Amino acid sequence: MADALLVSSFLLWLVVLVLAVAVFALARQIGVLHERIRPAGALSLGKAIQAGEEAPAFTLESLTGGAVSIGGARADGRDQLLFFLSPTCPVCKTVLPVVRSIAETEGARLILASDGPPQEHRSFIDAEQLDGLPYVLSAALGIAYRIGKLPYAVLVGAAGRVIAHGLVNNREHVESLFEARRLGLPDLQAAARAATEGA
Repeated sequence: MADALLVSSFLLWLVVLVLAVAVFALARQIGVLHERIRPAGALSLGKAIQAGEEAPAFTLESLTGGAVSIGGARADGRDQLLFFLSPTCPVCKTVLPVVRSIAETEGARLILASDGPPQEHRSFIDAEQLDGLPYVLSAALGIAYRIGKLPYAVLVGAAGRVIAHGLVNNREHVESLFEARRLGLPDLQAAARAATEGA
């Protein structure tokens, strides 16, 4: 009886040791994979407007007052960050403070864009305290920029050309638009492809 207990105890410890080695090996492999994966950045949709294209120009009335010029060459030398959102999109509400902060840090002019009933958007403006930002409603704007999913951002340079664009679900995605500008690439996926092809 004592021998059987010793043998079962030994086998149990052996199984625990094997499992511990397996967990260690898996943890190490996860670390290696994490090192190899580059940040993807904002996901550029295939049918969206392309980096380098001339940004469609619009002049629209803002719900927060005044006319807003979108696209086209601008004398102020500032980039425009168009943030397409919806009051009913929970991710849009979560990302909005991040978009505001990054646009301010980067010196870009943030323009909020959507479509739908104005009253719904006015309530959203009040709830989110967006009075100081241009907020335009235009289905034609979304069509011209080929926006299919939200939240979506388009970075337009002072020369009136699209610099970068993509779905933006978190801080990394928004920052990737400006990082792509610094790298002179349409998006961070292009940087990853270039690194892979160069290897």
